[in-house]
Amino acid sequence: MDALKAEIAAVAARMVVEEGLEYGAAKRRAVKHLGLSPRAALPDNEQVEAAVEEYIAVFCADTQPQELRALRLLALDWMERLARFRPHLGGAVWHGTATRRSDIYLLLFCDDPKSAEIGLIDMGVRFEPRTVSGLQGKPVDALSVHVFSAELGEHVGLHLLVHDYDDLRGALAADARGRRPRGDVAAVRRLLHDGGP
Repeated sequence: MDALKAEIAAVAARMVVEEGLEYGAAKRRAVKHLGLSPRAALPDNEQVEAAVEEYIAVFCADTQPQELRALRLLALDWMERLARFRPHLGGAVWHGTATRRSDIYLLLFCDDPKSAEIGLIDMGVRFEPRTVSGLQGKPVDALSVHVFSAELGEHVGLHLLVHDYDDLRGALAADARGRRPRGDVAAVRRLLHDGGP
């Protein structure tokens, strides 16, 4: 990675960890923060993730493991509540780079995409619907909820990305680093039991 991309990745990583920004937004803000042209070549997400891991190791090593565990416990609680929608945890909470500023992302795989909304309504859960890019860039419904983490003592963003059941087949292919990009309830339980990143 060239020096400029490395600098953008480092600044973006700080914003991801300290402000809870998503990688894309953090890269754009890093470019602006550094006074670069908006057309500057950006580091890819793997480069930003490596910078996030480095930032956490240097500046957050004493607090991040407990914060990550709290987020994973909260995610598991919601995965169990939403079990009928085949939830899979993804993002920083799954990969082990989450801090208290990170949101939780659950992918739901439903026979009927509207069933998740109906399920939340039946549970008395207030949510904010929107459309986002899902797997393979297809637009999907995202249901956003603010949930309280007793361990962190604050509310956390929980985003439920609603996919068709058929999308589950391609959702577990390994990423560029050979890792599973998301995990089901059993996989999250193993992470919590093993204490892994």
